[in-house]
Amino acid sequence: MRALLGSLVAACLIGAGFATPAPASADGLPVPLPTSPEGDVAGVNDWSCTPTRARPRPVVLVHGTFGDRKHLLENLSNALLTRGYCVFSLDYGNRGTQDIPTSAQTLKSFTDRVLAATGARKVSMIGHSQGGMMPRYYVKFLGGKRTVDDLIGLVPSNHGTNDTGPGNPLTEAVFGIVCPACLQQSAGSPFLTRLNAGDETPGRVSYTQITTRYDEVVTPYLSAYLAPGRRTTNITLQDLCAYDLSEHLNIPTDQVAIQLVLDALGRKGPADPAFRPAC
Repeated sequence: MRALLGSLVAACLIGAGFATPAPASADGLPVPLPTSPEGDVAGVNDWSCTPTRARPRPVVLVHGTFGDRKHLLENLSNALLTRGYCVFSLDYGNRGTQDIPTSAQTLKSFTDRVLAATGARKVSMIGHSQGGMMPRYYVKFLGGKRTVDDLIGLVPSNHGTNDTGPGNPLTEAVFGIVCPACLQQSAGSPFLTRLNAGDETPGRVSYTQITTRYDEVVTPYLSAYLAPGRRTTNITLQDLCAYDLSEHLNIPTDQVAIQLVLDALGRKGPADPAFRPAC
């Protein structure tokens, strides 16, 4: 697990132009992790953007653990902008490593700002990894049922992962200091137990989960799925495009996944299970 986590951190941070972060400080608090020095994808976070009748819902992009508001989201952002959506993206939780309920409060504040700026009644959200799961906390406990139309998760950690070594005292001690959100995303964690108790898809939100058989981080990959329901669509990329090799990190850049996202946003309800993307 430590090797896998290290690879994921390095891919996210070094690939974004950063060195691997320093260890925790002597007082036990995580060292602040840098975010994108280049700012936003061009056209994203345009606070003067006005939704249209055809595209009435602004779209909020939510990065995953160790991510930031730009990197890995460029292809998705440009696809949405090209189709006339107002697109917004935030940094949260010290690159998504800190306590998830606290990050959900940050998402709530950001969403309130988007709604105030655009005059929209609701937003749609697209999240990668933790960013597909964390908004569910906002929906269920922080009033997001009133403000979220679509919630689309790309390899979301809805039921956690076996890959964080749950029950290993050393792993839990390390994550408790440097990445509380990693520990909270362990399968069976108290956080996920509370999040998934009762209705997994509350409100009138449309829920779409898109995963890949090659997910090496959220394992098993079907833990991304939510309980079946009228407003829920669960999709595995390889069921539609057998030779799609996307894995956990690069799924936001995958053109098949982006087609599925656009289908979900462009219709009432979640993605159409009968939709067939170009492979």
